[in-house]
Amino acid sequence: MALMGPYAQPYNRGIPRLIEEQRLKNKFQIKIITVIIAAAAFWAVLTACGRAEGPDQGGLKMASLQDMPAEVKAAPITVQQAYRFAVANPDILGQIPCYCGCGAMGHTSNYACYVSDVDQQGNASIDKHALGCSICVDITQDTMRLFLEGNTVHEIKAFIDETYSQYGSSNMR
Repeated sequence: MALMGPYAQPYNRGIPRLIEEQRLKNKFQIKIITVIIAAAAFWAVLTACGRAEGPDQGGLKMASLQDMPAEVKAAPITVQQAYRFAVANPDILGQIPCYCGCGAMGHTSNYACYVSDVDQQGNASIDKHALGCSICVDITQDTMRLFLEGNTVHEIKAFIDETYSQYGSSNMR
């Protein structure tokens, strides 16, 4: 017999309501997960951008980015690192050649691609050449990596000579 009256409901009438509730619950969970992923991505971007000076390069002596000109501060991180390393390590980069052809500009080492002069107080005048020269920056990045690996300046120079001599002649005199 069929149920009659105002309170009688067929058996399956509650199922669509349950399905709708589950659908709303799933949409809510998806929104929560989306917010969590977006927050994590935002945090990752903030922490990456917050390290304008980069890591201390595992023990390399590095000059402060704050003391660099605006052009260096606006450059890609590898260029910033190269300038910071060059300013802080004239004793190393002064013995490393460059092969980009900058010898014609009077550069006598990879160091000269970054620093044009040092005054009596020890303040470096930045040469902007390496801002637009990937060979200079690559040589410096290789020097940094090899130095961290424990290579001597003589070994680093030999590696640079072997690797980069294909691009031109050395600027070392």
